[in-house]
Order: sequence, then structure tokens, then C-alpha cells
Amino acid sequence: MIFSFFRKKKKPPREVIPQLHTDIHSHLIPGIDDGARDMEESILLLRMMKALGYQKVITTPHIMSDGYKNTPRLVREGLEALRRAAKEEEIDIEIDAAAEYYLDDGFYTQLKDPDILTIGEYLLIETSYISKPLEFDTMIFEIQAAGFKPMLAHPERYRYIKELEKEYAAMKEKGVFFQVNLNSFSAHYGKEAKRKAEFLSGAGMIDFLGSDIHRMKQAETLGEVLNDEILYGIFGNNTILNESL
Repeated sequence: MIFSFFRKKKKPPREVIPQLHTDIHSHLIPGIDDGARDMEESILLLRMMKALGYQKVITTPHIMSDGYKNTPRLVREGLEALRRAAKEEEIDIEIDAAAEYYLDDGFYTQLKDPDILTIGEYLLIETSYISKPLEFDTMIFEIQAAGFKPMLAHPERYRYIKELEKEYAAMKEKGVFFQVNLNSFSAHYGKEAKRKAEFLSGAGMIDFLGSDIHRMKQAETLGEVLNDEILYGIFGNNTILNESL
């Protein structure tokens, strides 16, 4: 069963590899999490995303019970303010919002909210970087039972994943979609995250690519990655679904 995840696809010629036009993970709404601190910074980041060729961004502020206690209403209010500011600044880019849900004790309550923030049929989730939630498998099941597809944010960054082939394949078998941060390929988050991102790419396990930008430095690094030849391998080995959203 595991071997099905490790069949490498034939690398296509460079000219058929598409440019990434849709970003599905960022923190652009000002002042509600650890992302953009004010509207001025949000606008700078949006300008950079536009310059990098993005036509649509789905920004995803954190929602966590013990940290960023955002609500769908607060996120949507922030989204409308960001859209107005972008229009005033004449930045021609489509902006939408979902959320990055932290798998903690409050997640089950958030999952029952009829106004839950999704990316189409996908629910973007994250865990502690250090320890896997004891109820991880149950939470994945409950997400699917609620009618959503679980999308795990930056699986390459979780330090508790040690046996890469075994643990990543087990998640895949449970129906978890993987969203890898592009900047991981530049060692922006460290050598270990880079190694895991390259493993996931080589194994054909990446479903979505995200910028996960919070600050201009990350946007600048993103520009370097988007111009790097490593993209050919990522698109050649994986079916990237960003443009379907």
C-alpha cells in the first residue's frame, strides 16, 4: 500500500510546468494573528504577491483556543477591510479568506460551527510542532464526517515526525491532503524542514503549495524559490491542486 505513494512521475519538459497563480496559505489580515501588523504591511505584502505573479490569495489567519481566538465573523470583517484597502491602492488581485485551525481542545466546537471557514471543500489544519495530538486520527475522522477534506498545513515542519515514509504514508492513507510551504525548500525554516519538504516532493505526496507569508522577508524568499529550478521537480513529481480553487 505504501509503495503507491512513491511512484515517481515522468518529469515534464520545463515549458509545460505552470506558474503558480493561486496562494492558499498566508497571514495578510492585519492585527489578528502573528501575520501583518497593520494595513500598511498588508498592502506591501499584497503588492509583492501580485509582482510574483499571483492572481488570487486565500489568506488564512490562525484560529486557536489558547492563542488567537479569532472567529469567522472577525476574519470576514478583516477580509472586507483588506479588500477595500487593496482596491483603494489599485492592486488587482483577488482576495479571499479561510482559516488555519489549530487542533486543540476547542477544535471540536469550532468544527460544529455552521460558519466554519474552509478553502472550498478543504479544511486547513495545523498541530503543535513538537507533539502530535493524541486524538489526531479521531479529529481527521470527524473532519471527514463533517463533509470536509483535511488539509494539513506545512507537514514538513512538524518535528515529531521521525519515520518519514511510514508516518507520512499513514496520514495519506487516512485521506489527509498535504500543503507544503514553498519557503521550506530554501531552508527558511531550517535544514530539517527542507529535508522533509524534499522527501515529500520526491515521494509525490504534495497536494498544495503555500507561501505562509507573515512578513516581507518571507515574501522576498518566496520570490527566490519561485525562480528556482526546484519548482520543475515539484510540479513534475506531484499533482499540485492550487489552481483548482
